[in-house]
Amino acid sequence: MTPDLRDRTFRWIADDVDETARAELQGVLARAMGGEAAAVAELADRMSGPLEFGTAGLRGPVRAGPNGMNTAVVVRTTAGVASWLARQGHAGGVVVLGRDARHGSAAFAAAAAEVLAAAGFVVRTLPAPIPTPVLAFAVGHLGAVAGIQLTASHNPPADNGYKLYDHTGVQIVPPADGEIEAEIAAAPGARNVPRARGATEAAEVPEAYLDRVAELPAGQARELRVVATALHGVGAETLRLAMLRAGFAAPVPVAPQAEPDPDFPTVPFPNPEEPGATDLLLELAEREGADLAIALDPDADRCALGVRERDSWRMLRGDEAGVLLGEHVLSTVDNPDPLVATTIVSSSMLARVAEAHGARYAETLTGFKWLARAGEGLVFAYEEALGLCVNPRFVRDKDGIAAAVLACDLAATLRTRGRTLLDALDELAVRHGVHRTDQIALRVTELSRIGELMATLRAAPPTALAGAEVRTEDLLPEADVLRLRGPGLRVVIRPSGTEPKLKAYLEVTEPVPDASGLPAARTRAEDRLTHLRTDIESLLTP
Repeated sequence: MTPDLRDRTFRWIADDVDETARAELQGVLARAMGGEAAAVAELADRMSGPLEFGTAGLRGPVRAGPNGMNTAVVVRTTAGVASWLARQGHAGGVVVLGRDARHGSAAFAAAAAEVLAAAGFVVRTLPAPIPTPVLAFAVGHLGAVAGIQLTASHNPPADNGYKLYDHTGVQIVPPADGEIEAEIAAAPGARNVPRARGATEAAEVPEAYLDRVAELPAGQARELRVVATALHGVGAETLRLAMLRAGFAAPVPVAPQAEPDPDFPTVPFPNPEEPGATDLLLELAEREGADLAIALDPDADRCALGVRERDSWRMLRGDEAGVLLGEHVLSTVDNPDPLVATTIVSSSMLARVAEAHGARYAETLTGFKWLARAGEGLVFAYEEALGLCVNPRFVRDKDGIAAAVLACDLAATLRTRGRTLLDALDELAVRHGVHRTDQIALRVTELSRIGELMATLRAAPPTALAGAEVRTEDLLPEADVLRLRGPGLRVVIRPSGTEPKLKAYLEVTEPVPDASGLPAARTRAEDRLTHLRTDIESLLTP
């Protein structure tokens, strides 16, 4: 327990605006001053902040201290955002606020609204809790200069976050994050940040959003039995209303997961990608004899699709859903020069789909902040982590609600022809080759370990993987990414942007001579992918 740590803690407590948070930090400080080693370590961690304001805004555990999500941090962050907006020429403009149902979200949203009102902005709040895509839509719909959503998306229950959209309705990109972080650092203590009431509710926004989503289906078929889960998040009611408005029957919900619950009691990680997260959904799909299963993440900006494969149900991989909906959009879009986009870690099949339709194709760095800026005429974008944007005309971000409605459109249309989503995937594979993807995620307890691993790989990259020669491309300084390519294979290695993980994205491709050759091509691809996975696991865990 150093005098500096003690003094910084006292200063933070004195400036904190939340009585509960002050008492919480005082308790940790008292134990630390009493010589409790664990309390000293905890206090050092809490005071090691502030939370970094990046292009994804803020994310961290809900707890007192600068290295956590709490009202004092939100007040100072919003003061910095307000100052930055004024410097960008947006003083006095409309700022729209939304929130999810996580611990602290309501208090954080209220505090942010008061800071913005005192700073002279016109503050509109969405009926809460609300899916993140509705907030992204609201920026354009209201002509706002910014949008703020209090959410930690699919992070663990202990976390919360603060996501910022600029006046274009897109998440911020550098150098805006660094500029905002500098403004936050220059902000006074939370007690000295002016706050005032004056926000008004934008109750009309959800209805306007649902009206636009209802226009998305291109087909006429609506007969479809759907089951869905919101994973204890905020998407269940918006999804139900969106499907009804588009003409489909309401989905049968996974009842234990339908209502918002910030403790996420039935899932250890509320992310549809995580093993076990969709078990209850797939069990319900089997019982109900469903045609399609839908899983939203807690803030409903991501969408996962489940299908029946022979005698059991499984979730489609993000790349499978991405190419299916990309093909569907390009087959129905009314645009003479459409653009589709995905990221450098997603399947390369979308490029071949685009070429077949005479459409333009773009690859970006990971994240919808880049995908939304892929170019003019964007009609579809996706990332393999279940992010799907089927409606960039009015939501320039991933949108799980809209993606679910369009997936229903595709599934219902196929159903009238006696076909399924898996049949459609088979046809794409025959046309464009088998594209098999997988991911390795190495979770670490010490963030420094990620940098060490990346440095080791840069110093001695592999020259062969899965029996094929590979070349390595380093994307620094643009991005902390290594890309390895060889005949019919690709690996992309990068740190996660939201979790303490190092991720490796794998892809192998195999040509398919005709429909009869598809099973053999899939077997070859699976064997090569297994070999590739083994090689990459050896690289990451020497």
